[in-house]
Amino acid sequence: MGLNIQIVVDCRVPHDLAQWWAESLEWAVEPQDEGFIRSMIEQGYATEDQTTTHNGKLVWRTACAIRPPEELDAKAPQRRILFQTAPEGKTVKNRVHWDVHLAGRDKDEVRREFESRGATFLWTANEGPHFWHTMADPEGNEFCIS
Repeated sequence: MGLNIQIVVDCRVPHDLAQWWAESLEWAVEPQDEGFIRSMIEQGYATEDQTTTHNGKLVWRTACAIRPPEELDAKAPQRRILFQTAPEGKTVKNRVHWDVHLAGRDKDEVRREFESRGATFLWTANEGPHFWHTMADPEGNEFCIS
């Protein structure tokens, strides 16, 4: 049996970046259980300062995940991206990035959509007849659209 992985992205504001990526990929922000969070505080396992309110809901301050909508109820989702806070800001090019496959949509149209929502176009590259746009999300993490 093979191992499973999740991708984790270090960032400054995990809930905002998770929401941006959920909208970009047409995924969903993974719901957090307010009752569970409150019970952890009441039992002394967590403190109020480890939480925040995002979109009117109590959530853990330092992390937020996204999944495809059809996997929201899965106990072991096959695809999940976790956004978590990091003490330092991004300073150099990512050593790992992801490619967003556009399923036939026009690259330039998607590029404009992403830019209108806060992404930055970095460059266009190609390998033979295949070309892609390299972009950065609102916190500067590189990704490609192809």
